[in-house]
Amino acid sequence: MDRPPAADLLAVAVEAAREGGALLLPRFGREEAIGSKSSPTDAVSEADLASERAIRDVLARRRPDDGILGEEGTGDVPGTTGLRWVVDPLDGTVNYLYGIPQWCVSVAVDAGDETLAGVIYDPVREEAFCATHDGPATLDGEPLPGSSCSELGGALVSTGFGYDSEVRRAQAAVVARVLPEVRDIRRAGSAALDLAWLAAGRADVYFERGVKRWDVAAGLLLCSRAGLAVRRLDGTPPGVLVAPTALVEPLLALVA
Repeated sequence: MDRPPAADLLAVAVEAAREGGALLLPRFGREEAIGSKSSPTDAVSEADLASERAIRDVLARRRPDDGILGEEGTGDVPGTTGLRWVVDPLDGTVNYLYGIPQWCVSVAVDAGDETLAGVIYDPVREEAFCATHDGPATLDGEPLPGSSCSELGGALVSTGFGYDSEVRRAQAAVVARVLPEVRDIRRAGSAALDLAWLAAGRADVYFERGVKRWDVAAGLLLCSRAGLAVRRLDGTPPGVLVAPTALVEPLLALVA
């Protein structure tokens, strides 16, 4: 089966992300958790579920034969085209519930191990970070340069923490090693938006263990197309490191 142009897939991703975001924004800061996922601190809200339903409705209309992998897991299907949509309908749920404006919608489409197109949409700021596998990373149509930081001591580092207490204990030890060696560390609470901001040059480095495919599918594509290096972190749990090429090795020595 012929693969559609990446630009056409990106248009579907943007439409779906905006539909999800349109449902989320009026409820921002007014929702309460209705349950949890991996742990009691890993909240889910009705807004998460409503956003995923809206995104799936768009995909059902526009790409009915493709597979879908969504964070909320409401009927994941394999599809018949070889393409799979990877959806995080609300990344940064805790921020969303607390009224902190650091959350987003992430939609990407994969063909096997390759991400063809993706968007991270920030409804609060009305920013759409987009990329295709054969084009530049952009913010509202303008190319994103990524960071050119070449000195570890000048790097602003973004990271996140898992929900399991033992994982957090290990992550805290890593942060203790990294913090004295860099400009500063930020923990904003949305992995997808961390990666979008990294592609936009609003930070220099991102690393985190325990992220899921829906957390990073669109963001890793954005960063790679913005000229940043993407490295897998092996171990338990596995993770990712994204940085300018000059910073990869010194950072791996600290976080791997």
